[in-house]
Amino acid sequence: MASNRRLFVLPGMVRRFRQLAAEHRGEVEVEVTSAHPLDDGQRGALTEALGSYAGKSITMHEKVDPAILGGLIVKIGSRQIDTSIRSKLNSLKLALKEVG
Repeated sequence: MASNRRLFVLPGMVRRFRQLAAEHRGEVEVEVTSAHPLDDGQRGALTEALGSYAGKSITMHEKVDPAILGGLIVKIGSRQIDTSIRSKLNSLKLALKEVG
């Protein structure tokens, strides 16, 4: 790859290899965004619920974003489940604009 000047492709290849290896092992990566850090009980319950939903072993990556105010945003592959208070307030705001 270096002799063909294609080193810029290497990070993408490594990322895709990790995805293929995880799929082969029956794992799925989940990205969870919360307003506050999750405690061990919440983390365990969420891992169990997402594992039964996906039917696979879960590898969870957590992010903390205080801007969502509360709730969770869960990304499983190309699916996103948004139960954050920020999105609920935005949808309520849009509904109120349509009425008036």
